[in-house]
Amino acid sequence: MNVLLVYAHPEPRSLNGSLKDFTIKRLQAAGHAVQVSDLYAMNWKAPLDADDSLGRPDNSRFDPSLDSKRAFEEGRQSADIAREQEKLLWADTVLLQFPLWWFSMPAILKGWVERVYAYGFAYGVGEHSDARWGDRYGEGTLAGKRAMLIVSAGGWESHYGPRGINGPMDDLLFPIHHGILYYPGFDVLPPFVVYRTGRIDEARFAAICDQLGQRLDQLQQTAPIAFRPQNAGAYRIPELTLHPEIAADQQGFAAHLM
Repeated sequence: MNVLLVYAHPEPRSLNGSLKDFTIKRLQAAGHAVQVSDLYAMNWKAPLDADDSLGRPDNSRFDPSLDSKRAFEEGRQSADIAREQEKLLWADTVLLQFPLWWFSMPAILKGWVERVYAYGFAYGVGEHSDARWGDRYGEGTLAGKRAMLIVSAGGWESHYGPRGINGPMDDLLFPIHHGILYYPGFDVLPPFVVYRTGRIDEARFAAICDQLGQRLDQLQQTAPIAFRPQNAGAYRIPELTLHPEIAADQQGFAAHLM
């Protein structure tokens, strides 16, 4: 299996750095091929801007979507974007590893998504008609591949529980799971989350590695999160709202789970 690990933490000697190293060794020991995009080590450029589209006319108005589309179609993307897209196409499974900062991923990783997910690559794919609304949410360029988050959080697990002050972790990660990973076609696995990261001794670190190792060993067998496919009949098109009889007693994120 080909695995791409996209890693976003600035300190190699951190817990995340140690878990990154463990993940690479565990996967390679199992015979998997691994590529790593260590965004801080790469000095990854986070902002999406006109420099991402090579050969643009000077002083022309920058349109993020249209410029992305033209650059992708005409082979004028900056080299760093094209390399990351090649890694995504190579991978059977993609792991995104990051600390939960202000209830989301670090800005550098969000910038990786915004730049690499080009128009025509991750969105703007497929026909738009009365029967289907593009190849997305279960379909798309990355369909058939798997993805999993490896997340660290400083708070207690109870803080992110069903009645916790921070809100349920599944809700906080929904925009990433559903909007960033499921949207271009990934089968999204349940996340691996480490809590109370400021209080980890050697014994707990060993236990975390054991738990993470079991998840890594089962990447190909783990059942993905059961999101509803967009074009399989549950949603009205082009409104993209659930039919009244589908999850009639639910609203919000939960309604989009089968």
